[in-house]
Amino acid sequence: MTNSLEQAIAAVNQSKTAFCKFISANDAGATGAHQEGFYMPKSTISLMFDSPGIKGSNKERFVRIKWHNDFTTESRFIYYGTGTRNEYRLTRFGKGFPFFEENNVGDLLVLCHMNEDQYEGYVLSSDEDIDDFFAAFNITSESTNKLIDKDIKYNPEDKLKALLDSVVNGASDFLSTSEMAMNARDCFLEAYKIKNETIIESPDSQLLKWLDAEYELFKAFEIKLYSERIKSPFTSVEELIVYSNSILNRRKSRAGKSLEHHLEKIFRVAELRFETQVVTEENKKPDFIFPDGTSYHNFEFPADKLICLGAKTTCKDRWRQVINEADRIPVKHLFTLQQGISKNQLTEMYSNNIKLVVPKAYINSFDTSFRERIMSLETFNAFVCEKQR
Repeated sequence: MTNSLEQAIAAVNQSKTAFCKFISANDAGATGAHQEGFYMPKSTISLMFDSPGIKGSNKERFVRIKWHNDFTTESRFIYYGTGTRNEYRLTRFGKGFPFFEENNVGDLLVLCHMNEDQYEGYVLSSDEDIDDFFAAFNITSESTNKLIDKDIKYNPEDKLKALLDSVVNGASDFLSTSEMAMNARDCFLEAYKIKNETIIESPDSQLLKWLDAEYELFKAFEIKLYSERIKSPFTSVEELIVYSNSILNRRKSRAGKSLEHHLEKIFRVAELRFETQVVTEENKKPDFIFPDGTSYHNFEFPADKLICLGAKTTCKDRWRQVINEADRIPVKHLFTLQQGISKNQLTEMYSNNIKLVVPKAYINSFDTSFRERIMSLETFNAFVCEKQR
């Protein structure tokens, strides 16, 4: 765990309120939109002001932000309410501020209100730091762009809650990652009466909702299985560390496999032919091969009918793992929940024949020059379907 990550986690825990978001191309000025500073969603008003801004006038508040326990900026929260504007931003960082570079697109911004006008800010860059931060607060990429909920609580919709409760009450221990994903998904589908036609028509939104449902189910398991233990004192620091690490590792293990399990369901409903964990060259195991391993290893099967898809929740660094996973397939596809990647990294990805697939709602978080080249899950399914006709 890096110093910046440790400090960010500690700051969130000690803060009055805290917030995280992926830095977008617009934040970093990569879109040429000439907007100033970090965009702040309206869900974070309480982090910035005592009351919302009023349309027709601007509103500002000056604060001090200590970045990475290293340097401080005299910054400003501002509500732009005049003319056609209706948005909140965090601005004024001074010359040489290091986190508005092109390569910061896709980094995780963490902002913590410590007291009065004092804040702490952190920017986490590596996939490992972002994953560990999410695990520390049991959140997902879909839980960003809002205040961080530091309390363990469980508030899904009533109908879904009852179904998820029945799963938790019927188990004496954590489910396997595949069972956790399946039960959460089945509860969601039953609660909202989702048919296969809806999954086929809107796989992107369904996937994100399933991930949220699984997140709620996992939190409920944690409440049931951890609450009694954490009420009792630990006999030593070592025992506390071991117990804490077991919680974090279980969270990371679930999050890492969750995406693959739900993608499998999407592909099966769409009646696509695929196989997971096919062994290719040098014992590599791509997440998905379309149509299957037998076709991949049959050199009479046309290579242009083969598709390789990697699945990674975040991919600022991990995308390189996909490059050599299937030699017969020159262009690889990579599905990710990452919201925004720098233009430089996107250029490098595409120059290495890696094509991104992301939930449709996330495409606008990427640089405008790449958006038309990024596939949604719906578009990817249609692409595979065409190949398999």
